[in-house]
Amino acid sequence: MQAALEITARYCSRELEQYGQCVAAKPESWQRDCHHLKMSIAQCTSAHPIIRQIRQACSEPFKAFEECLRQNEAAMGNCAEHVRRFLQCAEQAHPLPAS
Repeated sequence: MQAALEITARYCSRELEQYGQCVAAKPESWQRDCHHLKMSIAQCTSAHPIIRQIRQACSEPFKAFEECLRQNEAAMGNCAEHVRRFLQCAEQAHPLPAS
């Protein structure tokens, strides 16, 4: 179910880690203060064909998740269902082989 995150973590771990640290350090202003790091993840993932495939196949659930984050900046936990839908879509679009 975490195919997209696992693929992103595999190929863009440095960018993902920096973004996560920024978001954790700035809970009230992460949308603004961490935007440049979010863009670095996007640049990294846009170069990988599997991630491009998932983003294309799952654009609607991902857009809904991003909109939820915008509306719930102070309570990101409210977006858990959106995350679940996106990850479910990603798993169907490109399942990871069993480890």
